[in-house]
Amino acid sequence: MSPRRRVDADEQDYFEVAPPAPRRWGLPVVAVVTALLMTAAITAAALMLVSHETDRRAMVRDAAALGYVSEFMTNYTTLDPFNANAYVDRILGEGTGEFATAFKEKQNEILIQVAQAEPTTGSVVAAGVQRWNDNGSADILVATKISTKAPDGKSTVESGNRWVATAIKEGQQWKISQLIQVI
Repeated sequence: MSPRRRVDADEQDYFEVAPPAPRRWGLPVVAVVTALLMTAAITAAALMLVSHETDRRAMVRDAAALGYVSEFMTNYTTLDPFNANAYVDRILGEGTGEFATAFKEKQNEILIQVAQAEPTTGSVVAAGVQRWNDNGSADILVATKISTKAPDGKSTVESGNRWVATAIKEGQQWKISQLIQVI
């Protein structure tokens, strides 16, 4: 070494082997934990979305069946003796299965009864899905109220009934396949 060159204690020696710097694990650990948390959050969000969509579809299906059965029962319990033929045709058009068969067999008797009856106004008080069957039909429990004017025309007589209506969707249209009055 030249005498002009001063050797500093802090200066690195180029021929000396330096020990490797210690490995820093902080960033890889944070990256792995963050990736796992993001994966768990995305999985939980996807599962919640699927569950929400399943519940929404079930509610829409229930609402469609309840709406149809409520409308049908209102029509079924509203009698107009002056249009008895139209009543029978309308109810027969909305039936299928057992209900349509039984209604068609008793069509003439029903026509005579409706023609001789007093005009009534039917309404649905409450309706609820009892259960969904394996064939896609729904059993719906319906409470109806029928209002009839008394012969004097001044007072109103009301009565109530409970029904179990089985509704099934044929194509894009709901139909009644069974109607049972509950006592």
